[in-house]
Amino acid sequence: MTMLDAAPPKARTLNSLGIAKPPSETRVVAAMSGGVDSSVVAAMLKREGYDVVGVTLQLYDHGATVNKPGACCAGQDIHDARRVADACGFPHYVLDYESRFRNAVMEDFADTYLAGATPIPCVRCNQTVKFKDLKRVAEDLGADCLATGHYVQRLEGANGAELHRAADASKDQTYFLFATTRDQLNYLRFPLGGLPKSETRALANELGLRVAEKPDSQDICFVPNGKYQDIVQKLRPGAIEPGEIVHVDGRVMGEHTGIINFTVGQRRGLGIATGEPLFVVSSTRPTSASSSARVKPSASPASR
Repeated sequence: MTMLDAAPPKARTLNSLGIAKPPSETRVVAAMSGGVDSSVVAAMLKREGYDVVGVTLQLYDHGATVNKPGACCAGQDIHDARRVADACGFPHYVLDYESRFRNAVMEDFADTYLAGATPIPCVRCNQTVKFKDLKRVAEDLGADCLATGHYVQRLEGANGAELHRAADASKDQTYFLFATTRDQLNYLRFPLGGLPKSETRALANELGLRVAEKPDSQDICFVPNGKYQDIVQKLRPGAIEPGEIVHVDGRVMGEHTGIINFTVGQRRGLGIATGEPLFVVSSTRPTSASSSARVKPSASPASR
């Protein structure tokens, strides 16, 4: 064996995404919602020489929110994502995931409200449709990774990739990604995690993106005008039927206008005045007969 044969193999240089390939040989699927953040991710990676494929998911019937500012994943957003891809010169696909989204996110949204809890549909969407189904799509397309516009940092730790807070604390989204699995995190990339939002918008202008000044999405994408009761009523007829407000000692305190208006722990807006603060401790789902919300004073023993 010669000295050359005994030499250790030369370490391969990692690209900006932490992959041991030149950018031109690294395929990246960019999840594109049509907003400024995901558009900057896709355009920035394309400029760096990566083999970018844009994918936008049509998640719901967007008719009611097509022209609503601050909405997400609506018809205009799909158009904006496609326009960014065309301008930057990379392929873009729109996938119809309405059925999966309804089953995995919207149905759960309604059932969680009716159970007296407060749903977080964005977390549920990331758990299922985006980081599960979309990851599978990216793998089928031969991508080395899936890049998104989330404001979180992915850092390599002793046991693999770790999720860390974004550099811009005001935009940190780790809360919405807390359920991300190790396998998903190993495959995901978050190029904006180290940037302040102001720099992202500056990059959008520098890249010539027409979405540079587009408002951030703020609403639940499938709840037009913030009227979540309408969505729950549509999915679960009877959710806004009246019923009783019952004290934990069995006394009927009054009548509510729909169990959908109550969540466990709620104090304000109960619609009854007793001279002492009352909290919702449980609720029964609406049936053909009735529904009820159970309340107790703050000083009484916890309900079991």
